[in-house]
Amino acid sequence: MESIGSPEPAIRFFLRQFDKLTKGHRGLIPLKDIEQLDEIPASSTLAQYVGAGKQALSKALMIKLNGGLGTSMGLEGAKSLLPVKDGRTFLDLVIDQVEHMRRESACRLPLLLMNSFSTDADTLNALKQHPSLAAGQPGLPPTFVQHRVPKLRQDNFLPVAWPEDPQREWCPPGHGDIYLALVTSGLLERLIREGFEYAFVSNTDNLGATLDLAILGYLAERHLPFLMEVTERTEADRKGGHIARTRDGRLVLRELAQCPEDEKDDFQDISHHRFFNTNNLWINLYALQLKLEENEGTINLPLIVNSKRVNPTDPDSTPVFQLESAMGAAIEIFEGAGAVVVPRTRFSPVKTTDDLIGLWSDAYIRTPDGRVTLHPDRKGKPVVSRLDARFYGAYADFAARFPEGAPSLRECESLTIEGDFLFGRNIRCRRRVKLVNNGPSQQRVPDGSQPGEENS
Repeated sequence: MESIGSPEPAIRFFLRQFDKLTKGHRGLIPLKDIEQLDEIPASSTLAQYVGAGKQALSKALMIKLNGGLGTSMGLEGAKSLLPVKDGRTFLDLVIDQVEHMRRESACRLPLLLMNSFSTDADTLNALKQHPSLAAGQPGLPPTFVQHRVPKLRQDNFLPVAWPEDPQREWCPPGHGDIYLALVTSGLLERLIREGFEYAFVSNTDNLGATLDLAILGYLAERHLPFLMEVTERTEADRKGGHIARTRDGRLVLRELAQCPEDEKDDFQDISHHRFFNTNNLWINLYALQLKLEENEGTINLPLIVNSKRVNPTDPDSTPVFQLESAMGAAIEIFEGAGAVVVPRTRFSPVKTTDDLIGLWSDAYIRTPDGRVTLHPDRKGKPVVSRLDARFYGAYADFAARFPEGAPSLRECESLTIEGDFLFGRNIRCRRRVKLVNNGPSQQRVPDGSQPGEENS
């Protein structure tokens, strides 16, 4: 890490996480250490804070996590540059949202993208198509880069060597690195010096995550150091990190990787753990600065150990551990941190092509302010899609099988595809649809088809 110029606080934090790993700590949070959480304020009850939000807007900015490569969809470049709705990319739509808010509220509202070392160049090149973004935030860069840490061999914990592609020897340390990256880039000090106090942080691939004035006002008026948006879990969110309360009363985020193996069925019980983290976070920058000063420039976030292959596309490559942390885990670090339940319209991420087909379809709509949200007819329920990864898992394969675009899914509860199908145009899926092709050759779903419960 020294050889690539990593700053001292980042090295110190990695060594702290490495020490936990070598001592057998896996960051697990067993059920015995937490209590179920049922009562959380709803954003729908915060309308009285809109005025305070308008007053705080001049001190607010947006940060988008933009480090993902989309490897789960076979991508090698920045996932934010993937076309997702009406030919526009994630990045295009996020910038649309920011510029709409600037026009409507006559505010400066900077947008900062936290890139990884793998997405920075592609993103900077794409931003050349949006010169008005930088023009609207003079003096502030549109991007900053998170740190990188070595992947560790699982057999001896040494940094892995991969001479055929040395870049694969490194990985980002999870989005929990945002706090360190803001400090070591000099951005935190600069933002505070220029009068910014509140940061709204979310994922680039969550197009429902716009700056909400009521939530901003609630954060400011209640003097909260940290606020997490959560939403009701559905079957589509069974693996999403849920929020709970520790035995001493603090809120805590529990990710699937932190769940003991024999408790994973309980973890995925959406009736037991009702609320999951949307990764939409609100941070008071002064509180963050104080917490960092108390901890010598770092925040002691829980360790998350992810088991991977050094080359994710090669199942026979060396097994490695990636030491990560989640930014939402800071909820247990800040005394007085809170949570708020938000509607599903504020959460529409894309992790795999199972998610992407929903966004491509009419189950989601694009609003005038740049958001992509569930169609009102969906009543807050996303389509549950399960596409055969052999034929649809990689984006290129997926796109080739929907040359006319996605079928209509507005009236579809679930879509399951097993085997290889080529979809024609004007296809309308209704209720529960399951298409099965066990044969060796591709089958075509004809133009104008209306598969439903009886089709398979």
